[in-house]
Amino acid sequence: MRGLPLILAAVAVAVAGCNPTALVQRGAHANDPLAPPGHARRAGDGIDPLIVGDRLLAAGEAELALDSYIRAAAADGLTGDVQMAMASANIKLGRLHQAERLLRDVLELEPENAGAMNNLGVVLLEKGELGEAHRVFRAAFALQPTPEIRENLRVTGAKLDSRTYDDEHDSEAFTLTARAGGVYTLNAPGRQ
Repeated sequence: MRGLPLILAAVAVAVAGCNPTALVQRGAHANDPLAPPGHARRAGDGIDPLIVGDRLLAAGEAELALDSYIRAAAADGLTGDVQMAMASANIKLGRLHQAERLLRDVLELEPENAGAMNNLGVVLLEKGELGEAHRVFRAAFALQPTPEIRENLRVTGAKLDSRTYDDEHDSEAFTLTARAGGVYTLNAPGRQ
């Protein structure tokens, strides 16, 4: 029986050493920028949740990105950049109504934000609102004549010119691609 307390103490030390919470409490990850997700960081540690969200969105983790953008909104307020980022995550998640509301809010604050206009056009097009999408793309192109916005304008113009598309075939024909800076482009079949 004398060895039992010694064995129990060794088991307790081994279990505490395997517990990731115990590592965090001792500060093993305190300064590690590659600490695992879920690691509780201290306020003011210099990691921008907007950048984290952008990286998560680029990695295909839209739900986690949205959570990070919400943390950015809590820290910095609901700025235009945060709303644009949240809209991009909602587009990826297929939450078009939420994305539309966020983008319209951005455009109320910044009426000449071509990126927000372009993304709003993409949302409207995905919702089947061709006429408004084309008007929004045209306004965005007037502000910022980029190849992505020109392509989106061309796609909506083509759709408006021939309204004989089969809706089921139409949704499969075009793909949505995220470009740099959170701008989305519609690609015709066979074009990437």
